[in-house]
Amino acid sequence: MTDELTYEQALEKLDEKLKLLEDGELSLEEALKAVDEARVYLKICTERLEAAKRKIEVRADPETSE
Repeated sequence: MTDELTYEQALEKLDEKLKLLEDGELSLEEALKAVDEARVYLKICTERLEAAKRKIEVRADPETSE
């Protein structure tokens, strides 16, 4: 399920988890679970950004690099 999230969806879910943690009203167990989930969403965001970067990265033309 999480592998199907877009960058924007993962970022929104990451933001939700961070807001919950910032509120400070979670139990220790709930906070630990929120941190674990936030890490998953952060990883998805990072992967999506890296994939986009690879797609738009401009590579030098081999003929001009001599």
